[in-house]
Amino acid sequence: MRIAYGVMGYGRGHAMRSGAVLPSLMAEHEVTVFAGGDAYEVLAPKFPTVRIPIIGYAYNERGGHSLQRTLSRNFSPMADLLFGGAGSALVEREFRERGVELVISDSEAWTHRAAQKLKIPRISYDHVGIIAYCKPHFPPDLRLLGMRDAVGYRALMGIPERILISSFYPAEAAYPNTRIVGPMLRPEVLQVPPREGEFLLAYFNKGEHQFLPHIDRALRLLDLPVVVYGTPYRGQVENLDFRAPSNEGFIRDLASCRAVLSTAGNQLIGEAIHFGKPILALPEEAFEQRLNAFMIERMGVGMRGDRHRLTPSDIDRFMGNYDYYRSNMGDHAGDGRAEATETLHRYVAELGRQQANLVGLIGLGRRVRDVVRACEHRVFRRNVDDVSAELLVD
Repeated sequence: MRIAYGVMGYGRGHAMRSGAVLPSLMAEHEVTVFAGGDAYEVLAPKFPTVRIPIIGYAYNERGGHSLQRTLSRNFSPMADLLFGGAGSALVEREFRERGVELVISDSEAWTHRAAQKLKIPRISYDHVGIIAYCKPHFPPDLRLLGMRDAVGYRALMGIPERILISSFYPAEAAYPNTRIVGPMLRPEVLQVPPREGEFLLAYFNKGEHQFLPHIDRALRLLDLPVVVYGTPYRGQVENLDFRAPSNEGFIRDLASCRAVLSTAGNQLIGEAIHFGKPILALPEEAFEQRLNAFMIERMGVGMRGDRHRLTPSDIDRFMGNYDYYRSNMGDHAGDGRAEATETLHRYVAELGRQQANLVGLIGLGRRVRDVVRACEHRVFRRNVDDVSAELLVD
């Protein structure tokens, strides 16, 4: 089949999850990736990729989400998405020119909406679907926020024909044709053996905004080395080692660190649990990350922290429970890649057959219509001939 694969461009987790299944899909189908932002930078060197608009958060001087700046920055792309614009027209044109027959989307709104408009079947494959397409499992203090985000996500993305969710924690589906699988472990992750190191690995998905002076100070006051990814800084400063983005290097450091301090993205959490690394989660204000941090604590594999108030005492308390967190890792480690890949292939085959049957029915309907019209024409001509003959006799 000719497949469009949309990937949300904010952050790298969506691209990492998609990159784990794309090679298998491309071995059997003609796949074009549609992505912008961080996802485009990760995927374009490896796969045929069309750059598209993105929506994302804007930050204030305190490193938090700025509602005013977010609304201002996203006004034009949201208008494009909801009412049609250059980005929507680009995606629709690419779909038509490439003869796209199926869309798979990882939280990517433009491909979802273009598919809806062009009546192309869709598969949703992401983690955020656990909020929108599963039964509520929200903690009391986050329930209203979770319900709001679930309604908003369904309003933006709709209800796809098939739904696949990858998550480091389980959930119960609320919609038919929904499957929940474990975290996606990339082949590079599975190839690196874990070992217990003596340094803390710190990762920030938007470090230029999130790595604030009080976090820098809290990390420098620790009695252990800290390797830091995701910031604009480079080099060794006291006990901090600031490193440039590197997929292979980051995986090696994740496999050999003692513990992880990070924003609360699903992809990184699943990989950290695989390597047996406790997580001190500093979630962004987004509900999904706040829920992820809650689940880390509930599962006993780490602790929630506050990015805006982090202190050395918080990190010391987290490290003080290291053995407890480690003891719970085995109950939650897992790899959903094989199951996700098999499910995606099955979904593609099911929707492909439905498309073929639909095309067959449309073709049959057209043939029946043509036969009926031909019969009507012959009856009409016979009647005309009969009337003409009678007139001639008269």
